[in-house]
Amino acid sequence: MTYCVGMRLDAGLVFLSDSRTNAGVDQVGTFRKMSVFENPGDRTMVLMTAGNLSISQSIRQLVSEYMDANGNTIWTVPSMYEAARIVGEAVRTVHNRDAKALAEFGIDFNVSLIFGGQIKGERCRLFQIYSAGNFIESHNENTYFQIGEAKYGKPIIDRVVTPTTPLDEAAKCALISMDSTLRSNVSVGLPLDLLVYEDGKLAVTHFVTIDEKNQYFQMIRNTWGSLLKTVFESIDAPVWNASPEINGNVLSATNMHSKPVRVEVPAQLREARLAPSPLQSLAQQPSNNKQA
Repeated sequence: MTYCVGMRLDAGLVFLSDSRTNAGVDQVGTFRKMSVFENPGDRTMVLMTAGNLSISQSIRQLVSEYMDANGNTIWTVPSMYEAARIVGEAVRTVHNRDAKALAEFGIDFNVSLIFGGQIKGERCRLFQIYSAGNFIESHNENTYFQIGEAKYGKPIIDRVVTPTTPLDEAAKCALISMDSTLRSNVSVGLPLDLLVYEDGKLAVTHFVTIDEKNQYFQMIRNTWGSLLKTVFESIDAPVWNASPEINGNVLSATNMHSKPVRVEVPAQLREARLAPSPLQSLAQQPSNNKQA
C-alpha cells in the first residue's frame, strides 16, 4: 500500500509520498512513488502513484513518451489540463493492454494518481486521476488530494491547511499527516520523498528523501506525540449527572432522560435467576430437630 498527499496553495505546491509497496511478514518492498517531469524554465510537473506497482510503472513510462493524435506530449502541451489529459490517456492505454490479462489471474486494475505542477504562462494546478483515466482538479474549496491510506492523515490537514498556508507550514503539516499514518498502518513506510515547489520558479524549489535518521522528521514525531498527549490531558474529564447551570462541562445533565437500548434477557435465564438455589431451598425448609 502507500500514502501520498499533494497540496495546491497560493504560494505553490507540496508533494509527499512514502515508498512501501509490500508489508508481508517476511517481505517488505520499497519503491519510490514520486516522479518529476521537469524542463527548467518551461515546466515542472510531479506524478505520484498508488495501487498496483506494475501498472503504476507502466503508466509512468508511457507518460514520458506518449504522443496524442495531435502530436502533443507532456513536454509540449500548453497547459496542465492538457498534461493531465495525456496522463489519463496513458492510464487508459495501459488498461486496454493489460486489464484483461490481469483479470484472468484475479488481479484488479488498481491505480490512482496525483499529478500537479506548473507550465509557463499559467498558475500552479493539481489533479487526481482515477483508474478509468478521468480526473478532477483541486480548487480553493478542496486544496489537497490524498491517495492510498488517506484516512489516518486527513484530520490534521483538514484542520490546518488553507490556500493561504505558507509552503513550509504545509510541508510540516504533510509530514505530521504522514507520521500519523506510519504509526497506524504497517503498509506505509520510510523512506519518504518530500518536494516543495514555489510558484513561478519552473524548477524544483526543495526536495529531500527522508529516512529514519532524518533529524527534522524525528523531531516532528517526538514533538507532535508529546504535545498531542499534553493537549489531551489538559482537556477536562466529563461530568456526569450534574446541573448545566453549575458546571459547563456536563456530559450527562440531571434533567436528561438518556437510556440505552436494552436487549431483553431470554425467558429461561429470567426464570433461572428467579428460581431459588438448592442452598436457599434447604435453608427455607423447617427443622425437624427438637431441643432437648
